[in-house]
Amino acid sequence: METQAAEEPVRTKMESLRLTCERDIQIHQQKIDSYASSFRSSLQSIKSRAQQTAQNQGKLGELKAKLREAEDDMVKALAVKTRKEAKRMAIMDSIAAQRARVEELKRSVQVQSAKRDQYAAIISQHSLGSSFVPNSHPCPIGFQLSMKEKNVALAASEEKSNKDVECKSETQEAILWYNRVLGFHVEAGHGVKFTFMNINSRNPNEEYSLTVRYANDTYTLLDCDPHLNDTKELIYELNKTNGLFKFVRIMREKFEEAATQGFLPQLTNHQELSTISTSAPVLSMSSDRSESSATKNDDQVIHEEGSRPSKKAYYLRGSKPLSWR
Repeated sequence: METQAAEEPVRTKMESLRLTCERDIQIHQQKIDSYASSFRSSLQSIKSRAQQTAQNQGKLGELKAKLREAEDDMVKALAVKTRKEAKRMAIMDSIAAQRARVEELKRSVQVQSAKRDQYAAIISQHSLGSSFVPNSHPCPIGFQLSMKEKNVALAASEEKSNKDVECKSETQEAILWYNRVLGFHVEAGHGVKFTFMNINSRNPNEEYSLTVRYANDTYTLLDCDPHLNDTKELIYELNKTNGLFKFVRIMREKFEEAATQGFLPQLTNHQELSTISTSAPVLSMSSDRSESSATKNDDQVIHEEGSRPSKKAYYLRGSKPLSWR
């Protein structure tokens, strides 16, 4: 009995310790379950982020590839544009050279025609036979040739004249091709109007134009369609250097840029006059129109050859002939 009484407190103490351990075990088990659940949630979130990152990297690679393709296309387009510009400049130089050649050939034709008439007169005098009196109409020493030599000279003159006419025809065809391909026309009125076509690739027939007046040794921009912002600086440079055709080329490039940006010409567009009070050097331009045409228009000069039915020439008052070189 005494032994049982002594063991009773020990059992009670062990029972209380067991209950305490069970409670601690339950608490730790709950914490472990909570940590496991949180870990699984974090792992799932990290996995989804990793998948999204991989997808973004794939999209980034595709965008980089597209960017490289776009850069390659831009380089190709710039190369094509450069080649076209070089070809256009070469054509303009060729046309200028052909025009100079035409002027030279015209003078040569006139000289040859005069010589042919002289040779024909000499031959007709010889054909009269006995009615020809040498002392009554003496020939110049340079024309006292044998009949055979005169015939040879006449044939050579006719052959050269035919070649000159053929060369002039080829030159006219080259000028027509230039105006047709580039759509460049020049008109006169209250100033010289330069009209460009083949600027907008979506509408090649759309016309872009500018009107320049030359008076009192000063260039003035009367009109620009469509309006461009930096024309005053260009007019100032034009009056400073007298580079009219460089100015026209730059304006065409400006029109091309405006077309790419969506600026289209209007039906009527009266721009504020952009006059720079700087005297321009004397203008130089070539024309094959007769001198009587110069009196019809004292304010403008421009020579147009191209897709028009007839050639037109206009002259600036007090200026020298213009050259398209």
